[in-house]
Amino acid sequence: MNYREAIEYLENLTKFGFNFGLGRITELLKRMGNPHRNLKVIHVGGTNGKGSTAAMLAGILKSAGYRVGTFTSPHLHSYTERYCINGVEIMQEKVANLIGELKPHLEAMVAEGFEHPTEFEVSTALAFWYFSDEAADFLVLEVGLGGAIDSTNVVTPLVTVITNVSMDHMDYLGHTVEEIASVKAGIIKDGVPLVTATGDGEALAVITAVCREKNAPLILVDRDLSWWTLTESPAGQRFAVRGRYGIYEDLWLPLIGRHQQVNAATAVAVSEILNAQGFVIPDEAIRDGLAATRWPARLEIVGREPLLLLDSAHNYDGIKSLRQALADYFPDKPVVLVLGMLGDKERSRAMAEIAPAARAVIVTRPNSPRAGDWWKLADEARRHVSEVYVNEDIAGALEQARDLAGPEEMVCITGSIYMVGEARSLLIKFNSDC
Repeated sequence: MNYREAIEYLENLTKFGFNFGLGRITELLKRMGNPHRNLKVIHVGGTNGKGSTAAMLAGILKSAGYRVGTFTSPHLHSYTERYCINGVEIMQEKVANLIGELKPHLEAMVAEGFEHPTEFEVSTALAFWYFSDEAADFLVLEVGLGGAIDSTNVVTPLVTVITNVSMDHMDYLGHTVEEIASVKAGIIKDGVPLVTATGDGEALAVITAVCREKNAPLILVDRDLSWWTLTESPAGQRFAVRGRYGIYEDLWLPLIGRHQQVNAATAVAVSEILNAQGFVIPDEAIRDGLAATRWPARLEIVGREPLLLLDSAHNYDGIKSLRQALADYFPDKPVVLVLGMLGDKERSRAMAEIAPAARAVIVTRPNSPRAGDWWKLADEARRHVSEVYVNEDIAGALEQARDLAGPEEMVCITGSIYMVGEARSLLIKFNSDC
């Protein structure tokens, strides 16, 4: 099996859809020798900020001298992005080999009457096998969807993280904050410390109750740590964090947005816990790791004249953070907004938040079966801004946005990570051809 065949095989598994539960992944891992039990895991869940926090943690641990695996999803451009060791993506040949070795286990499961594992379950099993085989010192493991019955939830981690909880994936997780928080709190394990920046409210009440029930120490980023901005620019931000065990001054993060300081404080809290558990993570590693953090398509500038800003703000809370960043960093820039959101998001609420910040809006279609009636987003936009266009083709929408925007204006491309990833590929190719 070559890489192309392996990816086609994986893509074909999407026909099994979202089929939650831990039975299939547990059976599959047992047949593989339970590779996840060989790994020291930091399990990262939450609604927004999982990927950024995971990237910061991986950078800190790498700077401390450890060999660090990361499993994140979905990817922007290539499936290999999901599996990295110290920032280096898995080789395509390795993916092909691992899928080839996994396939007989999958076929045997079905032959013996088990349900076929889903695409994400297979991807998760592949991650555990790969990082175990590569003898990673740590695995920073991002939850796929929810928590309680997500396939990553077979691990017993060193530390658990729930970045925050807000309304997203309601069709799968619940229709209230309490219901969603209950699902996400399913990753909390007996006696394992939990770090969260959930804030006050219903979600925190749910998480606190689960931590109490499971005797899991609870570290509240908003209560037990503090942080403050020193300087900020479109290149990044300088800030300080007062942790539980020390003060980390003059930190530099090459990501923008106030929410990234919260994610950084969360990463600091996890680092302090690992230090207390006997792992050596010097202050310099925290500083160097944050400074080296790279997480594309999160308030990323990819072009100028006009300024081109990419952000995968795929739900309401993400859109809210984006609008705050526009006000903080680009207060005088008129905005041409290119937006494509999936059908299972709070699209009306998201558009009401972001459209007033734009002088023109172009609605486009995310390349996903979950795009739904994507064009109806334009009707929502017209409630807030007069100049609204619909362009199904992402390349066409980008070209139209560049034509509309003057040299002193900004094109902001946001929404589904599927749409933003495709847009980023097109813009990188355009810049390289110029």
